[in-house]
Amino acid sequence: MYNKIIIAGNLGNDPEMRYQANGSPITNFSVATNRTWTDKNTGEQKKETTWFRVSVWGKQAETMKQYLRRGKQVIVEGRLKPDPQTGSPRVFVRNDGTAGASFEITADVVRFIGSNTAAPTNNAVTNNQDDNVDDIPF
Repeated sequence: MYNKIIIAGNLGNDPEMRYQANGSPITNFSVATNRTWTDKNTGEQKKETTWFRVSVWGKQAETMKQYLRRGKQVIVEGRLKPDPQTGSPRVFVRNDGTAGASFEITADVVRFIGSNTAAPTNNAVTNNQDDNVDDIPF
């Protein structure tokens, strides 16, 4: 089985980095993806936002903390991680009382996009632990 997700969106907060007991860095940030459309019945403009919580490990975690800030645009490639208790996205209640859900991604690659992005020279930071994608049988 293979699990891969690719999203493009804006950071909802500044990245937060911490270190595990073994000294390995981990950085977390949220990414909002937006979809807009026009309702066929009313002609009204509609907007839908989906939130993703992203975890980045190792050297890549340090780079994310250094270069990313709230509002920056990124493309994240990684694995979708379900809530261990429910097997679904994490459900929460927004400030206005409506229900929402966030999805967790463990990032393999984060690409910096957008106009104001200062980033490493190739604009992508990868997590080298999954470099053997050529071994996938499909």
